[in-house]
Amino acid sequence: MNPSKLKVKKVGGFFKKLPRTLGEKSLLTFFILLIFAIIIGYLVFYKYSFSVGKREPEAPKTLLEFQEKNYEAVLKIWQEKEKRFEETDLKLYPDPFR
Repeated sequence: MNPSKLKVKKVGGFFKKLPRTLGEKSLLTFFILLIFAIIIGYLVFYKYSFSVGKREPEAPKTLLEFQEKNYEAVLKIWQEKEKRFEETDLKLYPDPFR
């Protein structure tokens, strides 16, 4: 027998028996998964709250400029939508139940 095939069979057998073993020892499995979830949660919390507070915020290199042309285009679209919305109040629809 080839030693590499023997190792593959052992690993394959281990993964086939793993769900049954975990199911039989469900309390231990629960605690292991709980500890694993707590560790991951702590790492994520540490990365996004504690480590962010320690660093100095970087100043932007360029100042933001107000773009009047884009503002006017958006304002025009909003006015058109508002006009169409107001027109729906004036239109009389026929009653389908008469």
